[in-house]
Amino acid sequence: MNLNGDVEVLQKIVDGALASLEASRQRIDDLNVYPVPDGDTGTNLTLTVRALADAVEQTSAASRQSLARDVARGALMGARGNSGVIFSQIVRGAADVLGETDGPRIDARAAALALRGASDAAYRAVRRPVEGTMLSVIRELAEEAEQRALEGPALGELLLELVRRGEIAVARTPEQLQVLRDAGVVDAGGAGLLELVRGVAATVTGEPLPAPPPREEPLGVESIHRELSPYRYCTVFLVEGRDLDRDALELGLERLGDSLLVVGDRNALKVHVHTDDPGAALSLGTDAGTIDGVEIANMHEQTQERTERLLTAVPDLATTGVVAVVAGAGNRRLFEQLAEGMGPIAIVEGGQTMNPSTADLIAAVESLGSHEAILLPNNTNVVLAAEHAAANAGRPVEVVASGSIPAGLAAMVAYDGTRPAAENAAEMREAVAAVATGEVTVASRDIALAGVDIRNGEWLGLADGTPVAGGSDFDDVAFAVVEKLVAGHHDLLTLLEGGDAPALDALVDRISAAHPDLDVDVQKGGQPHYALLLSAE
Repeated sequence: MNLNGDVEVLQKIVDGALASLEASRQRIDDLNVYPVPDGDTGTNLTLTVRALADAVEQTSAASRQSLARDVARGALMGARGNSGVIFSQIVRGAADVLGETDGPRIDARAAALALRGASDAAYRAVRRPVEGTMLSVIRELAEEAEQRALEGPALGELLLELVRRGEIAVARTPEQLQVLRDAGVVDAGGAGLLELVRGVAATVTGEPLPAPPPREEPLGVESIHRELSPYRYCTVFLVEGRDLDRDALELGLERLGDSLLVVGDRNALKVHVHTDDPGAALSLGTDAGTIDGVEIANMHEQTQERTERLLTAVPDLATTGVVAVVAGAGNRRLFEQLAEGMGPIAIVEGGQTMNPSTADLIAAVESLGSHEAILLPNNTNVVLAAEHAAANAGRPVEVVASGSIPAGLAAMVAYDGTRPAAENAAEMREAVAAVATGEVTVASRDIALAGVDIRNGEWLGLADGTPVAGGSDFDDVAFAVVEKLVAGHHDLLTLLEGGDAPALDALVDRISAAHPDLDVDVQKGGQPHYALLLSAE
């Protein structure tokens, strides 16, 4: 067996799958069931497969079995969002099978066994499997492979048949899941998995890979910031001028560091780069135009100061610390204030549209000055990654499946770092179950859901994840959400004001007039995408 040959072939296959996925990333992101800004399945899968590609490139495995372990771990550590975590389990199931194969080459029979292992692992990873998702697609691919393998086809021929079956399976997902049928879309995770299989088939058969977009679209500063960097300074600035050459500026900045992001138009460009020479980066900016909004942060110093602050606050190791996934500077302060005097807390930047990876969450757990940990994902699309982080962390970790920032804040009220994680988790879960949560955002497309007509660009209000109102008047939509949340017996209503929220004075007055006995607490959350987050307790 030629292990170097295995790695080379695997690298080509992963690269082919990644190229196919990246070519369709934006389209997959846009396959969003609810018209809220969480269409990130394509991005999450892309980042997960990139991590897988890095694992293959960096492996020093001495056997096919150890190569399979490296591949599975790379996918898991890089997994982002529910789709990324499920895909990592698909990779693990296939790798476990292929790692035990003895032949010099993978044939159709081995591929069929690998797909069955992938399907079984994916279904095991989800507590309540739902058909009409990427689970259905991987299951149908496994069934097709098992049936076709009996005919003894060449591997390339089998893969082309799997692409055709995958297209049928993805097209069928709206028939299997009512919410997809109502929205008029196919499942985004299934569509992403199909593109991955399409890329693998093209690589094995020697057909041209799917054409990538003219230039890779930036993933956004939130995703960029989670990349590990050997450089010291996070440098951000704005360049203004006329006929700015984005490509030329980007080319110059590429030589100075990593985590590069240059976005904007010919009149204004926003730059983000990690570098050891911020002055050189600023010089490139001044050569191109007029710079403004310069922000330079010493990332190494920030990390050291944060560690020292936590250790000072809790001189002896606490029993239990907290890791919370949070978006918005105000919300971050609220979590830190609730933890003050109770135990250590680590904040992971993320949430809607910017899901942290499993590795990000594990690193945050390991940074805590505590023997055990609680993980608050604060977003339904981060729960699976949190669960896998808990299973792979080096200390006991309990996941409290908070689906929103308000739910996470409710959980924090019950936190006590002197108690074991299991005791904390039990009370924190009760607190999450007792809170009703809502949000107001801007609809990203026209749709009718749950009896509510929603128009692109208008306000959309949701209560516990269900649309309750839509329209052009923010106060009307927000008040409809409030009425839904306080319909039961609630004493306290908390409003977390988003970064671009309209003034809330009129809304608060309206709520107070309608519910004079209700305490209304307004906080500046600063979260992106959601003008208002609400909770009723």
